[in-house]
Amino acid sequence: MCLAIPACVEQLTADNRAIVNLSGVRKEISLVLVEDVAPGDYVIVHVGFALQKLDQQEAKRTLDMFADLATYNDTYSK
Repeated sequence: MCLAIPACVEQLTADNRAIVNLSGVRKEISLVLVEDVAPGDYVIVHVGFALQKLDQQEAKRTLDMFADLATYNDTYSK
């Protein structure tokens, strides 16, 4: 199973790349598979590649679900 994570594009860099924010972690990724990305856009990231753009509401909803899962895991894994 693969997991792709929503990330906010913070900065465009050279050669079709960007710096994204993955829940506080900044990482450079490739934009070669996605067109018309701008700072502030959300993209789905998997193994260093943006796979598609994502609506801001959908990104927030997905990130909130990941946060809920982490809280649940922290609470019940002890």
